[in-house]
Amino acid sequence: MDHATAHLIELSTERRGSNTINSKFTYEERATALDKSEHLMHNKEQAEQLSYYRKLGEAIRNYSSVLLFGPTTAKIELLNLLRADQHFQGVKIETRDADKMTNNQQQAFVKDYFDSN
Repeated sequence: MDHATAHLIELSTERRGSNTINSKFTYEERATALDKSEHLMHNKEQAEQLSYYRKLGEAIRNYSSVLLFGPTTAKIELLNLLRADQHFQGVKIETRDADKMTNNQQQAFVKDYFDSN
């Protein structure tokens, strides 16, 4: 995951699949907001980032164990937000640093992590 895109990878006996959630704060939106005001751009970016993290939280709420990984600090920001939410008290959430990966590399990374735990 990063600040713009998160790939949700589910490993279960029934199916293996992934889903993608994207932030609405795109480069185009940033440029438009910045043309109006830097303050407006930062407020819009923060609001869109919070919305993005909430969507991710909703998507992972019903899992007992979650691994957040990626090259940016987005995983730590999401972890801090989830730890503050009582709905995630029973969910084991861990983070790992990782470089950019292909979809197959991501699937293997998640499988290796959960196979070793």
